[in-house]
Amino acid sequence: MKIIVLGAGLVGRAMALDLASEKGFMVSAVDRDEARLKDLAQRGLKTIQADLSQTEVLREMISGQDLVLNALPGWLGFKTLRACLEAGKDVVDIAFFPEDPFELDSLALEKGARAVVDAGVAPGLSNLLSAHGLSRLDKGLELSIYVGGLPAVREWPFEYKAVFSPLDVIEEYIRPARLKEGGRVVVRPALSDPEFIKFEEVGTLEAFNTDGLRTLLQTLEIPDMKEKTLRYPGHREKMLVLREAGFFDSRPVEIGGARVRPVDFTASILFSGLQLQPGEEDLTLLKVVVSGEKNGRPLRLTFELLDRFDRASGIHSMARTTGYTATMLARALALGLVKRKGIIAPEMLGSEPEVFSFIRNGLEKRGIIIKEKTEAG
Repeated sequence: MKIIVLGAGLVGRAMALDLASEKGFMVSAVDRDEARLKDLAQRGLKTIQADLSQTEVLREMISGQDLVLNALPGWLGFKTLRACLEAGKDVVDIAFFPEDPFELDSLALEKGARAVVDAGVAPGLSNLLSAHGLSRLDKGLELSIYVGGLPAVREWPFEYKAVFSPLDVIEEYIRPARLKEGGRVVVRPALSDPEFIKFEEVGTLEAFNTDGLRTLLQTLEIPDMKEKTLRYPGHREKMLVLREAGFFDSRPVEIGGARVRPVDFTASILFSGLQLQPGEEDLTLLKVVVSGEKNGRPLRLTFELLDRFDRASGIHSMARTTGYTATMLARALALGLVKRKGIIAPEMLGSEPEVFSFIRNGLEKRGIIIKEKTEAG
């Protein structure tokens, strides 16, 4: 099977290396940054330097491929997915774009293609766990998701570093958060409704609203749902100040005779030091709580994940948890475990025991352990 990974950043690199370890997979990686491809080429993977923002180049890259993994920045995500589906390709997508992926469902069905979208850790693994939890209840009443990727060492001034594109980090702080309350979808500003939560081994973190529920709002019958991002206390307020001061605005301003978008300035200057570098350790926290009724009695299911930087491989935790969820979904497609066609949200597979067990077991083999707790009331 020929598989191509679009984007060779920290997550794309982890995905390419994991898939290349599978017998029978011929893996290629594409990125416009030659430096990102160097390590993969030295490890024996086929690499191609190309600008994937150009549709014709993208079509050329995916021609002849059996499966595409889309790890490009969010602003390119929807366009890239559409081009892949137009070519009739199966896709596993972690681009986290703002558009509704179900808008491409009719195209995917027409082409007989399968596209698993939002296939990272959250959204992604969180969706799988949410649907799996709901499937074990007679009635779902409440869903709460808490997730955060954090540097192991807190450093001033921002106390945060990321494996993703700086523009994708900023997008998380400006995109309105959609929640569900009393069966109705409501919209709150990103960074709103802060609360402090204590986690064993990590300590107290701050949680706030972000737009992470996404497809869950359409697919799960749970009247109350929320997703919050976790950060070290203090980070939220700094991001709120920058946002309200206009540093995340997309409307161009004139500086020295040139038209510049403040968000581009912020991404290239203020956030240039936020990228996790090789060897810098990180951790990932995920907590999914599904509450409801079973046999007429209240029941609460809690799934927790704490993953850390892998010193043996040098792969960051967020790259592991995001990338390996995607690669296990890719394996599920390759093995024919996924029977659906069209746009597939991860929660559609979480309620299928065979697929869910396959993905969970694969993650555990890679050291990503999900703890589970069942409580009455």
